[in-house]
Amino acid sequence: MSGTFFSGSYGGSAEKLTDEARLECKICWHVYDPAEGDSYWQIPPGTPFSKLPENWSCPNCDGRKNDFMVLL
Repeated sequence: MSGTFFSGSYGGSAEKLTDEARLECKICWHVYDPAEGDSYWQIPPGTPFSKLPENWSCPNCDGRKNDFMVLL
């Protein structure tokens, strides 16, 4: 994967994530919470961020998965 990633960015590296990890869009601050899933994309509750489809994007701003940061 090319590009520069900053500390806390997901960057497509699923091995960094736990199944409960919440991630925030760096563009619009939308939080993906696996406990809630994503009603816009019809992602059921309990779906970890690492298991989202490759074509999934932020439901608010259409930001890419790689544009999400892990919340601590």
